[in-house]
Amino acid sequence: MRIIRSTNHVALDHLFQARGARREETELTVRNIVDDVRRAGDEALIRYARKFDHTDLRQEPFTVSSEEISDAYRRVPSGFLRVLRLAARNIRAVARRQIPRPWQIETQPGVKVRQIVRPLERVACYIPGGRFSLPSTVLMGVIPAQVAGVPEIIVTSPRPAPAVLVAADMLGVTKIFRLGGAQAIAAFAYGTRSVPRVDKIVGPGNRYVAAAKKLVAQDCEIDFVAGPTELVVVGARGSPHWIAADLVAQAEHDPDAVAVFITPSRRMATQVQKVAEKMVRRLDLPVAEESLMCRGAIILTRDISEAVELANRFAPEHLTLLDGADKLIGRIRSAGSIFLGDYSAVAAGDYASGTNHILPTGGVARFRGGLSAADFVKAISVQRLTRRGLAGLGDAIVTLAMTEGLKAHAHSVEARFHRNGDNPRVPTSSSAQKGS
Repeated sequence: MRIIRSTNHVALDHLFQARGARREETELTVRNIVDDVRRAGDEALIRYARKFDHTDLRQEPFTVSSEEISDAYRRVPSGFLRVLRLAARNIRAVARRQIPRPWQIETQPGVKVRQIVRPLERVACYIPGGRFSLPSTVLMGVIPAQVAGVPEIIVTSPRPAPAVLVAADMLGVTKIFRLGGAQAIAAFAYGTRSVPRVDKIVGPGNRYVAAAKKLVAQDCEIDFVAGPTELVVVGARGSPHWIAADLVAQAEHDPDAVAVFITPSRRMATQVQKVAEKMVRRLDLPVAEESLMCRGAIILTRDISEAVELANRFAPEHLTLLDGADKLIGRIRSAGSIFLGDYSAVAAGDYASGTNHILPTGGVARFRGGLSAADFVKAISVQRLTRRGLAGLGDAIVTLAMTEGLKAHAHSVEARFHRNGDNPRVPTSSSAQKGS
């Protein structure tokens, strides 16, 4: 990992801007795939499955069979279901606190406003099918949707691994598709003969999946356009081995992963640098080594305050504030998920603490947090006005409508109080009350 000073603005700009660079390169290719799936439907999916996933959907059905799921239970490690249930319990407990609540208020006499909450009808949870099997992502996508009350939840993954099948089945998912890549996103966004159209698609994926989600977002709701994972660690003291371990853990996901340590301590910087280098070689992690060399960095700042400000500027997916730095959480404005203190390993949030690991990347944490149960519901406003209530608002409504040049808006209120007349006048709330 290179060490750069916070005063090296060219290096910092390069580090910050490199995150989304490769996504744009894929958009033309992905647009062609999305258009092809919209036009040719199942036939396009069959072609792309054969080309990219080496799967013959003419021989295998689009969905996983019950026999495959039964076989998957025999192929997962002993104790796997036990730890799945533990993680699921914690994720469910957190999700239950995230749902918007119905409420009602009377803003003024005769004007009642309330909020009702309704779940989405059908959602698809995308599970990547790359180098790693990710049953934990099944939990993170499905459980919040279940807590929100979504009646139909679909899981899709190219060549779904046994652990993914077991996790989905344990949660009661009845439709598991063997579709992946940009073609899967297009299929669920628009529907085909064999694939139902959904209201929302959630879940991480490679840059092709991310580009596809961006393209379909105007027609199908998505969680966010997520890219390679990111971690920023901030602190001046702690265990160099633990810090390096967290950085290497995130870097092993992808060569494009970004792992950054920001510290005012040169001694800590050099120690973490050395430990991380030894760790990737001892554990034989070539992907992590490439990630740390190309996109990782240790930033030396003037003080811990500047380190926090740089973290805010980066708006990382994961942010660790080590002991000492954790006292500055009140100054953190942007992060997908925050880990406080030396023992809050990022892997805890990845798997079992209860927070969601489907998180914004590429600076998206500037304007939203991670996936939650609230992402699977609609908060709908409801109002009921009496004659007195409308009269009390009449002058404000008519004045604003006429100011905007919307005469029919004004008339829609005036007509309720006057049957005829060129210049109807809305009564005051007191006169309306007398006449009611």
